[in-house]
Amino acid sequence: MARYTGPKTKKSRALGESLFGHDKAFEKRKYPPGQHGTGRRRKQNSDYKVQLMEKQKAKYTYGLLERQFANLFDKASRNKGVTGEVLLQFLEARLDNTVFRLGIAPTRSAARQLVNHKHILVNGKLTNIPSFQLKPGDVVSVRNKSRHLSTIHDSISTKQDVRKWSWLEWNPDKWEGKFLELPEREKIPEKINEQLIVELYSK
Repeated sequence: MARYTGPKTKKSRALGESLFGHDKAFEKRKYPPGQHGTGRRRKQNSDYKVQLMEKQKAKYTYGLLERQFANLFDKASRNKGVTGEVLLQFLEARLDNTVFRLGIAPTRSAARQLVNHKHILVNGKLTNIPSFQLKPGDVVSVRNKSRHLSTIHDSISTKQDVRKWSWLEWNPDKWEGKFLELPEREKIPEKINEQLIVELYSK
């Protein structure tokens, strides 16, 4: 499956935020990458650059490639509701993101790998498509044969309380979580200004 495989810390530094989870290297050097470091005088960003950076931030945070993101935005723009909010809801409803939010995997990339390797079920059916869009009421569970994996065990045992995500419900006894509803914008924790993304695609 096509995915971003470039330098993650450098990308996070360029966009000013840790995009791929906790990153010690990013915490030490939060300034933009480049030969002259913090001493370099930087021009004021144009409106286009600010909008582009916001789109890039969302794209890398959720692990999408350019065409995937553009297609999802197109789908959101044709949907009812505020386009930016609908876009974020679609991103949150992705199977790989939900596996991450439920704590089955420590990062979105790890969640994507679990889905690709056929460790995850949706409504009892094997689903190996990370971009699969969940609907309210869908149940995401760990395949019986995969419950011995240390990656899943370690992530579930150290995961934060999933109850803080009001749109998800986790049942530890059954190793499954339920996607209750599409989250409202104020409940999505990612620091993304979706209006800038809408303005970029509206040009």
